[in-house]
Parts: sequence; C-alpha cells; structure tokens
Amino acid sequence: MEIEQFAEIFTRLRDNIEGVILGKRDVVEDCLIGLMAGGHLLLEDVPGVGKTMLAKTLARTLGASYKRIQFTPDLLPSDLTGTVVFDQTGGDFRFRPGPVFSHVVLADEINRASPKTQSALLECMEEGQVTADVQTHQLPDPFFVIATQNPTEYEGVYPLPESQLDRFAMRLSIGYPDAAAEKALMKQQRLEHPIEHLPSVTDVNQVREMQAVVRAVGIHDDLYDYILRLVAATREHRQLMLGMSPRGALTLARTSQAYAASRGRDFVAPDDIKAVAVPVMAHRLIAHPEARLGEFASQQLVADVLRSVAVEV
Repeated sequence: MEIEQFAEIFTRLRDNIEGVILGKRDVVEDCLIGLMAGGHLLLEDVPGVGKTMLAKTLARTLGASYKRIQFTPDLLPSDLTGTVVFDQTGGDFRFRPGPVFSHVVLADEINRASPKTQSALLECMEEGQVTADVQTHQLPDPFFVIATQNPTEYEGVYPLPESQLDRFAMRLSIGYPDAAAEKALMKQQRLEHPIEHLPSVTDVNQVREMQAVVRAVGIHDDLYDYILRLVAATREHRQLMLGMSPRGALTLARTSQAYAASRGRDFVAPDDIKAVAVPVMAHRLIAHPEARLGEFASQQLVADVLRSVAVEV
C-alpha cells in the first residue's frame, strides 16, 4: 500500500465515523491514529457523551468483530478471556473463548472491576494472547481495546494504577458537543439511529496493511533525539514525581508515524510529534502532591515540557 492510498482510506474512515459522532473530528482522528499505531485507547469522560457509540461506530466502519464488556465488581478474569470446559461429546477438555476474542473490544467502565480482572485484560493488550491451562491462544489481529471510565465517580471503583495506565497508547476525552452539533444530533436521531445504516469502509486485512505502512514511515535520528529530550524533561521536571517510561517514548514515536501517514507523508516532522504529545504523554505523568494541590493539569505540564525543549533538526 502506498502512503497516498493510506491517507485516502484514513480520510474515508474518519468521514464515515463522523456521520455518527458529530463535531468531534480531533477525537475521531486520534482514535484512528491509536488504532493504526497498534495501540489501545482509554476514553475518560462523563456519561452520555458517546464513548460507547464511538467504539461501536469504529468497529462497524472497519467491518470488524466487536464485543462490549460491562466491567462490574464481580467480573472474573475468565469472564473476559474464556475458560477450559469438559466436552462430553469428545471426552476431553476444550477452551471456550471469552468476549476478548474480537477485533474491537470495548471495556466499559474498566475501573469498576477488581484489579485482578483489570490485569487480565491488560495482559491481553500487552501480549496479544491468552493463556489457559498452559495453552496459548492468539487474539485476533488487529486487536484494539477501547476502555472507558468516568472521572467523576469515586465510590465503588478501582482506579487504574500508573503501571496499567502506561499500557494505553492514548487517553482521550470526548467532551460535550457544541450547540450546533448537539442540535444536529437530536435531529439526526429523531426517527432512527444513523449507525443502523452505517456502511463498512474497509476490512481487517486492509487495517493490517495500514498498520504496516505506519511502521515504515521514516523518523530522522534528530527526531528520535527530540523525543528522548522530551522524555528526559518529564523525568527531570520539578513538578513531576514520575515521568515518561521507555514504553511511552516508543508510543510517542509510533503515534507520530501514524499521524504523519494520515497526512500523506512517509516521514515524521516535529509538528507530528507535538500533535500527539498530549494524549500520549499526559496520562503517564504523575505530579508531586503540591503540584496537584496547585491544580496543575497534566495537559499543562505536557505543554510546559513542549515549550521547554527545542527542536534541533
């Protein structure tokens, strides 16, 4: 696949999703960039803004299998991954796959499940496989997890620890639509939901090709150095207790490749790195208590880092 074809398909995917998710182009593009980069997404926002619908619309657009898993305190790891059961017909034990065996998996309200269940999903995200009764079972390719959580609820939840947040390539917030988009949304759904007639734009084979194109996008050594300076700045920042991990640096490079490809370029520019910096970096940074008390938002800290590190190309 040529880079021009990648950009054309990317635009068609974006436009198709925007037929349902109105007025949120930046969020839709970031979601697709996370997919093309081979990562996973965390959607953190208040109820009712379209987190679940975004995941369902993406799967329909891709022509991919889709499962929604409602995370609850009593959800067990085997409820996600599957279990080994005895087959009376064959007289042996067989693995029965769980709902995680889908191309697009929506982990709804992930912070309501116990840490043990959360960890089971995050292992699938990291390894791309499930192990049951010493047998390894490969997950579908591509495998894309979209997890959601409500940041305003604190009772009965198990917040994701920093080590698990780091497994998500990007954290996004959809936010409320503007008045024009919300009016169009109400009129659009007066008789039926537009997703009922939403066509598929591509298939999973083509998605795999697009992910291969992203990996082939070039990054100059000077830009690798720029990413490393950004990472070092987060580790040395006076208001931060924990900075970017090596996994975060890898993710920043890969998502900048996906962003460049979406613009029809086979090379990464400094602005590509800056464009994805906030959703990739912000959830990986932990501020000192005094900085949190001073209401320094993580997005502001990323902006501070971007301002303090010069591009030397």
